[in-house]
Amino acid sequence: MFTTHVNAQDSTKRNVLLGAVVVGNDTIPMVYLDEVIVYAKRSRRYARQLRREERRNERNDAAYARLRYNVYKVYPYAVTAAYLLKGVHEKLERLTDKRERKAYLKNLETELNKRFKGELEQFSIQQGIVLVKLINRQTGQNCFSIIQEVKGGFNAVVWQGVALLFSNNLKREYDPQDRDKDIEAIVQEIEGTAKKRS
Repeated sequence: MFTTHVNAQDSTKRNVLLGAVVVGNDTIPMVYLDEVIVYAKRSRRYARQLRREERRNERNDAAYARLRYNVYKVYPYAVTAAYLLKGVHEKLERLTDKRERKAYLKNLETELNKRFKGELEQFSIQQGIVLVKLINRQTGQNCFSIIQEVKGGFNAVVWQGVALLFSNNLKREYDPQDRDKDIEAIVQEIEGTAKKRS
């Protein structure tokens, strides 16, 4: 067997150069074709299942995109809350008089309301839930105990009741290993980007 070139014509009357194998008196043209894989026809049930999985994946992608947006929006507030809370703890340790402590907390509340109230009122319920989790992540304390410490037990119970009405829980602990692992991944992304910039 050996290879030679044979001229052949296609439908447009052009000459096409092909390889060929000569076997005895016969010349057989050689053409390389792409591999074709043939699958059996899908059953309707299987096709429906694939469509359901595709829709589920699209919903999961959309939910993750919303979560990522919410984390990016509320993360700076959680960092600010942790910073302010640290300052509040330090100041309260220095103040021994009960009246001075009460006046300090009242002034702080007034300042914070001026600075953040309008912005925080614009948050959606989901953004509020993410904020509560991130405050717990940043401070190591759940929001219920923070409110209880700063505003008293009665106020903490009232705010917990309001939070429960909106499917939130101020006592919930941040769980980066399981329940909140997507939030943790997004926060790591934010913090990684911030380190690269500085």
